[in-house]
Amino acid sequence: MRIPMISAALVAVLVGYGSTLALVLSAAAALGATPAQTASWIFAIAAAKAVGSAFLSFRYRIPVVLAWSTPGAALLAATTNVTLPEAVGAFLVAAALIALTGAFRPLGRLIARIPDGIAAAMLAGVLLPFCLKASLAAQSLPALVLPMIAMFLAVRLKNPALAVLAALATGLVLAFVTGAAQLPPLTLPLPTLIFIPPAFRLDVLLGIGIPLYLVTMASQNLPGFATLRAAGYEPPVAPALITTGALSAIAGLFGAHTVNMAAITASICLAEDTHPDRSQRWKTGVIYGGFWMVIALLSPVILPILAALPPALMMALVALALLAPLMGALTAAFTPPHSRFAATVTLTTAASGVAAFGIGAAFWGLLAGLAVYALEHLRTPST
Repeated sequence: MRIPMISAALVAVLVGYGSTLALVLSAAAALGATPAQTASWIFAIAAAKAVGSAFLSFRYRIPVVLAWSTPGAALLAATTNVTLPEAVGAFLVAAALIALTGAFRPLGRLIARIPDGIAAAMLAGVLLPFCLKASLAAQSLPALVLPMIAMFLAVRLKNPALAVLAALATGLVLAFVTGAAQLPPLTLPLPTLIFIPPAFRLDVLLGIGIPLYLVTMASQNLPGFATLRAAGYEPPVAPALITTGALSAIAGLFGAHTVNMAAITASICLAEDTHPDRSQRWKTGVIYGGFWMVIALLSPVILPILAALPPALMMALVALALLAPLMGALTAAFTPPHSRFAATVTLTTAASGVAAFGIGAAFWGLLAGLAVYALEHLRTPST
């Protein structure tokens, strides 16, 4: 086993876990999850990523790397008045739609007809409110947050993929050294799964389930497949969607949101220096899955440490983690000139956070953008 393959897989896992775990914890808190349910969520989704990455990589002999849905977690973290069982019902719907997209091609073609600019604008509208909170966090806790931001900016100049991880490490050290956080008693209990019976509420299915499916497909799965193609591999699109959909459904019953194809962490595992022979790089995906299983087993130790950190520090970390996805979403939203106004309507509506009839702003943003886009393209061209 080549050392570069092991190191690439380990770095990819640390980047994926450390850079967005705070966002997943925020999502769990927004849904009223107890500490035990949050631990179940993290263990289930980490195990799903481990199993899916190892299986798909071994089965298709290409390095398939899975991640959790970062924009999906942001969508959930902005949710109000939704219980965890109701969210689980939405998770199951989103998972079923992902699997159906792989098994039923007409559904995939229907989703593909949504203009890229509008889909990206919906994602940007979900992410923007979180990024705006960085300034509030710096104002309320400058001694911890400002050095963390400085470390983020410094490391980003050299290695953008490690910038958030470096910021997290800086925040952890400062919080415990200055006494802003107290180190909890460290034990090594076995992780446990807690079954959460789903509850199906129509407004939650529309306000969370559908947007969760759309942002996962548009901002995670499609870039993930594109990353594999750019590296010279033909991705197993249908099997990957069916597998991730099935794993998401299973993990969802224990409180976890969706798993999907990775793009940024996948690029780490696809680098040429992992192995000179492209046909052997699939082993990196299997190693990556193994490391994720280790992370899943260690979650009862890691989560109490993060839970001890000041809320403002976690708020800043979430904001820093979402800056790159926000930049990508804004770029994609306003690149196509024919949908810029519709994308602007989508972005402002989704970012407003206003829910109508109990349905979240992301859904209304998408609906408003599609309506404006349709109206603009119904105009008779002037002659």
